[in-house]
Amino acid sequence: MIQPHAKIIGISRHRIVTDGDGVTTLVAFHGCQLRCLYCLNPQSIGPGRRFRDFTPQTLYDFVKVDELYFLATNGGVTFGGGEPAMHPDFICQFRDLCGGSWHLTIETSLNVPTENIKALLPVVDSWIIDIKDMNPDIYRRYTGNDNSLVESNLQLLATSGRTKDCLMRLPRIPKFNSGSDCEKSRDKLSELGFNNFDMFNYQLHHNAL
Repeated sequence: MIQPHAKIIGISRHRIVTDGDGVTTLVAFHGCQLRCLYCLNPQSIGPGRRFRDFTPQTLYDFVKVDELYFLATNGGVTFGGGEPAMHPDFICQFRDLCGGSWHLTIETSLNVPTENIKALLPVVDSWIIDIKDMNPDIYRRYTGNDNSLVESNLQLLATSGRTKDCLMRLPRIPKFNSGSDCEKSRDKLSELGFNNFDMFNYQLHHNAL
């Protein structure tokens, strides 16, 4: 089988609580279709050279050193980025290699083709979803993109019975939305059956616009 390649901007081991249950290793993909004005990982976009090329096999060989930690704590690998949901074939083949005992989590904006999410549903255990804001105008102003795919993929997760596996991140973004906007986003998501929310104030870095 020819394995897909992916550009990885970083691998962070021995993370606790921040990326799911147990001890986790965060694998951050290069590439994102959004252009968020306060991007936390600007190194994940553009033609920079701050990445390494991996296949599912080479990534598995790299991270399996921590398998005992994963198994003992119900931890595993969290795929972030960038946008990891742009690489469903890579993640599916990685699951084949690591088997079912590792807990796989994906941090995603959901702004990817619905076919990508369909492919990932059987192999991803937990979803950390960076919603930004459910208001289409706010979303477009902040990300430079439309959120229609986000809404379609939320419907897919809901109808697939996966709402309990999702953590919905709803930031209060200075100059773009208000606390009231965040509450409206939460209400809309609650109507779909999502009930696990991380609502917080976005802290701007000194170099933010």
